Amino acid sequence: MATRLVQINMKAHDDIALGRFWAEALGWGIDHEAPGVTNLEPVGFAYPDPAAVCIDIVARPEPKTAKNRVHLDLATTSAAHQAEVVARLTELGAILADVGQGDVPWTVMADPEGNEFCVLEPREVYRDTGPIAAVVVDCADPREMARFWGGAMDWTVHEVADDHATMRSARGVGPYLEFLRVPDAKSGWNRVHLDVRPYRGDDPATEESRLRALGASDPGIDQSEISWRILTDPEGNEFCLLSPR
Repeated sequence: MATRLVQINMKAHDDIALGRFWAEALGWGIDHEAPGVTNLEPVGFAYPDPAAVCIDIVARPEPKTAKNRVHLDLATTSAAHQAEVVARLTELGAILADVGQGDVPWTVMADPEGNEFCVLEPREVYRDTGPIAAVVVDCADPREMARFWGGAMDWTVHEVADDHATMRSARGVGPYLEFLRVPDAKSGWNRVHLDVRPYRGDDPATEESRLRALGASDPGIDQSEISWRILTDPEGNEFCLLSPR
């Protein structure tokens, strides 16, 4: 049994407007599964498939009060392409952002609702990921996060060090999942989080028990009216265990 990363969940004041921004940013299609929920995935994509990690944008009224602990890194193919992407996203409503990055070759930006993301300089490792190079999670202990998520999912762990760890689908397609060591601690609930899904035929209760044995915890919120399970990883980051598919 195992799960796989199928999408990220992003909260927004205006899911339709933010969905439009990210659809244009990535060149993806838009769908609306319900009022207040906007779904983004590549055009012609057969969900779920590790070739892409999709995006669900969900309307919520709470304000963004701190830097997100989960963000996207966008891939580029050349210095000229990086500049073109930054210029295009600025026209769409993104702004340059300062998160204390200093003098770095990538460009840190924020979308129209303030969610941070990076437009990376060209890197060979991301040449075949698609527009999203990586989903990046801030953490205190990349080694522990790699241990937990390496056991939680059937993705392959590629690198593990004191300051970072990386994973990717065992099929070698789609974006990477990366854990980056940062000094700041988690505060409040994450406005952006991971959604994982078991495979068709797997038992959700058994899978939840397996994740808890690896170190997942209960966030202590009422889940009586939802069909999925909300858990937290060993550093308290919320994630959703969706139904098998």
